[in-house]
Amino acid sequence: MTNYSVQLENLVKYFGRRLVFSEMNFSFSSGGIYGISGPNGSGKSTLVKIISNIISPTRGKVIHKLDDQNITQENLHNHIGFVSPYLFLYDEFSAEENLVHFSNIRGINFEKERSDFLLNKLNLFDRKDDLVRGYSSGMKQRLKFLFALLHRPQLVILDEPTSNLDSDGKEKVYELIKEEAKSNLVIIASNEDSDLQLCKETINIENYKRTKR
Repeated sequence: MTNYSVQLENLVKYFGRRLVFSEMNFSFSSGGIYGISGPNGSGKSTLVKIISNIISPTRGKVIHKLDDQNITQENLHNHIGFVSPYLFLYDEFSAEENLVHFSNIRGINFEKERSDFLLNKLNLFDRKDDLVRGYSSGMKQRLKFLFALLHRPQLVILDEPTSNLDSDGKEKVYELIKEEAKSNLVIIASNEDSDLQLCKETINIENYKRTKR
């Protein structure tokens, strides 16, 4: 099992005058699944973007460590796999071409064996040479998991991971999430009960909406 941890220290985020969350302190560690819950618009996606270093907090900090060594912001992308509704896919490429292109962007060698394994896991192997524009919304959602997991990250962040998935798709995804959590750190941002039931501990964004006086 990897030794990966994320520490939120006095995290505060405002958009203009609107408080998203305040004074958030929390620790995540590998070998478990953690949830981030709250109604639509509450700030779940904002929090995972801050954890991923996509956007900055207003105050406070996020510390990533691997084997008790701090990870610099410049190298953080090497350790994170991200699934989100706003992840972009190239419709004019096949699934495998998307994954090759993704590997090139990351500056890593494309692992065909790893790719084929994940394609099989998510029932996409027989469609890997089809253009993504012909995929259903559920197939595109499953393909996003390959983007997140292809480079073997130690931290897997899932923002609304089961959107557009039918029951069979959810079952495949949940199986993969549980497998990843055996050795890595998984964080799920969702308001779906079935997603959050996987989590051993959950942050409710609504509990961090008031500033301390």
